[in-house]
Amino acid sequence: MKLQYIIWLSAVSCTLAISDNFLKMFGAQQTPADPCYDEDRPRRCIPDFVNAAFGRSIAASSTCGLKGTVQYCDVLDVGGAPQCNICDDQNPRKRFPSVFLTDINNPNNVTCWRSEPLQPPTSVHAPPDNITLILSLGKKYELTYVSLQFCPHTPKPDSIAIYKSMDYGKTWQPFQFYSSQCRRVYGRPNRATITKANEQEARCTDAHRYTGGEGLGLGHQSRIAFSTLEGRPSALDFDNSPVLQDWVTATDIKVVFNRLHMPVEDPSDDLDILIDEHEFKQQQEDDDEDDPTKGPSVQLVNEMQVVEADDTKVSVSVDMGGNGIMNVYNRVTHQYAVSDFAVGGRCKCNGHASKCITGRDGQLTCECKHNTAGRDCERCKPFHFDRPWSRATARDANECKACECNQHARRCRFNMELYKLSGRVSGGVCLKCRHYTAGRHCHYCREGYYRDPTKQITHRKACKPCDCHPIGASGKTCNQATGQCPCKDGVTGITCNRCARGYQQSRSHIAPCINKCGKCKSATRRLNLNKYCKRDYAIMGRILSRVEDPVDEHTKGWIRFMVSVESVYKKARDSRIRKGPTSLLVPATDLLCKCPKLKANKSYLILGREKDDSPGGIPTGNIAVTQRSIVIEWRDEWDQRMRRFRRRARKCK
Repeated sequence: MKLQYIIWLSAVSCTLAISDNFLKMFGAQQTPADPCYDEDRPRRCIPDFVNAAFGRSIAASSTCGLKGTVQYCDVLDVGGAPQCNICDDQNPRKRFPSVFLTDINNPNNVTCWRSEPLQPPTSVHAPPDNITLILSLGKKYELTYVSLQFCPHTPKPDSIAIYKSMDYGKTWQPFQFYSSQCRRVYGRPNRATITKANEQEARCTDAHRYTGGEGLGLGHQSRIAFSTLEGRPSALDFDNSPVLQDWVTATDIKVVFNRLHMPVEDPSDDLDILIDEHEFKQQQEDDDEDDPTKGPSVQLVNEMQVVEADDTKVSVSVDMGGNGIMNVYNRVTHQYAVSDFAVGGRCKCNGHASKCITGRDGQLTCECKHNTAGRDCERCKPFHFDRPWSRATARDANECKACECNQHARRCRFNMELYKLSGRVSGGVCLKCRHYTAGRHCHYCREGYYRDPTKQITHRKACKPCDCHPIGASGKTCNQATGQCPCKDGVTGITCNRCARGYQQSRSHIAPCINKCGKCKSATRRLNLNKYCKRDYAIMGRILSRVEDPVDEHTKGWIRFMVSVESVYKKARDSRIRKGPTSLLVPATDLLCKCPKLKANKSYLILGREKDDSPGGIPTGNIAVTQRSIVIEWRDEWDQRMRRFRRRARKCK
């Protein structure tokens, strides 16, 4: 029993140890870092460099054996006779389809595409062959090179044109030309210099005749490789050169084979070609001195021209002896043969994606980051238009920024003028603000609404309706901050829903509240001798303060002010009015109607009847003001007028 327990305990311990190690193994695995971000900071990212042509289909204008069985002949061994074979597209071992151009390039098992055999040109003026290969990349790529590798034992073509398309084959732009006679074939100078003024101009060169592998000896493969940025002045500053970025961009590549060999009718027209061929043949003869049976190379055989002997010109002698060169030349098939078509580059994502994926529509597209969108990450994704879209660089990822709409809008647009005015900080303009907001950022309330101070601007109920009274308010728009509606005369309240003090409601929609005080007669602004004569006192006094004292029964309903009498222009013989401080009494009902309007520390001209205006008609020595009194705010010119009235007072009746 103990032994079984010990065995069980050991098994459990072992299991726990294995489980712990198993969990640790998964714990050590971490999610790979996103190359488009350095932690949370965006940075430029680019897809891997690939052969964009691999596995893609190529449309060839001519394929050997496609229309029926065709014989072709090649020279396989040096000094050997041409060997002929059959092209038959129906036979898997004898077919040469265009799919072999973009399959795996295995040097030990070379597969080739071959064109239909062509009639060799007899003159430089003969029509071009115009055999085309069209490669569709399926998406925009930024290309570094275009490479063509030719089949073993076949010559390198003399004249080749390479074109690119940026609109999926709708239009074509020259990319590169190869020819031994650039000006004659393509109308372009040989090896022209590219400047910043013409960086998108296609060059023509004859360099392919001297480079690209051996190509001249039997059994070797020759190659043409076109570097898209070679010789372009702005190549070192590619990130800041939109011209070159556009130059290397392509969706399709078209190769046109115009001439396999360049016929020469008059050797004087092509002296350079004859010299080159003579030098090459001389080198071959020097190398083959020990082997007199060694025959010429296939390219020399294919490019040899029949030239009349002339002592005044450099010429290439053609041996018509027993080695059968001319017979070989006549039997070698005139056709194009390519083993590999490669296009090196990166999926064009403008620095905003690290890889391309197949989308739901089956098309290749960038997996965009930095809030960008589109197959090439060529625009900002919706609602991220606060700054203009731009290609990512090593210095700045140029991430698209979301518009600031305070959560009240789902769409926005970019405005360049606002962006410049903001110091290139913000250019987004919100569209169709919701929740009764308005403005570029939906940051204030629209007309007819005001801001609720208790809620954040991002709250969906941050704006409240004004609710202005349809009769008491003079409009529907209220103050954005306080919500105060514009009220008609005599109307008050936040929504203009009640009459102000001193007003009473009427039945009129135009003037819903009328002044129940009536016209204030004491506040007249005109003073003449007649009015002066009808009052028994005239003084100038300065209001000191309003007195809030207990109301006695005698002055009930009156408001008391302290006043300093500074000048007395008229008074009765038995008047108790004196210069100095005294009390001024005003009926509370009149003061409520602001009749008269009295302000502290202001001086007033006061005229009245001392006995009739006093409370209860009993003079008390205080000054009383009623509707029969005159109270005018003092002006300095009143002094001269009052003295003149006093002199003329004898005429008072």
